[in-house]
Amino acid sequence: MSMMRDLRSAVRPARRRAALPASSPSAALPVAVRPEPPSAIVDCAVYHEGRRTTGLLAPEDALRKVREDGEGFTWIGLHEPSERELAGIAELFGLHPLAVEDAVHAHQRPKLERYENVLFNVFKTLRYVENSPCGPDEPTDALVETGEIMVFTGQDFVITVRHGGHSALGPLRHVLEDDTELLAKGPSAVLHAVADLVVDGYLTVTEALQLDVDDVEFAVFSSDRDPRKPEAGRIYQLKREVLEFKRAVVPLQRPLQRLSERPSRHVHPEVQNYFRDVADHLTRVTDQVASFDDLLNSILQANLAQVSFMQNEDMRKMSAWAAILMVPTMVTGLYGMNFKYMPELQWSFGYPMVVCGIAAVCLLMRRGFKRNGWL
Repeated sequence: MSMMRDLRSAVRPARRRAALPASSPSAALPVAVRPEPPSAIVDCAVYHEGRRTTGLLAPEDALRKVREDGEGFTWIGLHEPSERELAGIAELFGLHPLAVEDAVHAHQRPKLERYENVLFNVFKTLRYVENSPCGPDEPTDALVETGEIMVFTGQDFVITVRHGGHSALGPLRHVLEDDTELLAKGPSAVLHAVADLVVDGYLTVTEALQLDVDDVEFAVFSSDRDPRKPEAGRIYQLKREVLEFKRAVVPLQRPLQRLSERPSRHVHPEVQNYFRDVADHLTRVTDQVASFDDLLNSILQANLAQVSFMQNEDMRKMSAWAAILMVPTMVTGLYGMNFKYMPELQWSFGYPMVVCGIAAVCLLMRRGFKRNGWL
């Protein structure tokens, strides 16, 4: 902690000179019409040495207080802001227009981008939702809902933009406010907490998907299941969820590696160690998702093989019965040609003999097919 105070005392005069000249206390802020606080703001506060020093403020008031004091940072939380609502904040904090556009429209891949003095991170959030079955004999469907969290990280501010109805950051803010030692390390502590929250959500979804995969695997390979009950639909549904999972997890590996391995002025050296732990958890999730995909491919191929085997069984039975029925069809066809001179036409036992002969041949053929497993 003493090291942090020495560091702050060393950079504080330079920061004050760069941010607020003595002649004009507010000269560091962009010259613009003071905007009304956007309705998308969930919370906006100033933190000094890990402690919250203010209640809910307007963004320009929070930034002014931080730069007048020359220490601490402000954390602004937004939920699904419009382009107009984010424009004033973007101008106030000097956010790049491309990053602002991504934050407004969402639907971005997980990534890390550097814009001059600002880091821009995109995280995909996931939530496992269990739907009710449509009938008593139908399986419960599962769905993985996605959302996004964008994080702008500067020297004295952090702005979080959340899209989606889950992964609220209010509880995370309260947890961080209780951990003053970690929050005192600056905006990068908030960035790490958000990344850790997102990856912990991945672990929760992974556990739920593991149960679904095990359930489908048991259903396909169970000896007492109905072989004609279709399972391909459930398998395809799980594969879609796993694919959505991969789109959120795999692209995030590279950004977390950069945050954990490359020194950056936006990331406190001690916080960088925490990013390594998050990256390790993400690697574990990535391995599990890859194993889910491979296992579902194997289960799907096994299920298709079972379906193909059942179809072959049906075809063999149909072919066997067709061969058996071919005997009486052939014999009756011959006698149906109405020729005058045909064998045994005038014999009184001719008809019973032909019928018995047909029955005997059919029974012998049925016995042979049954012995060979065709019936």
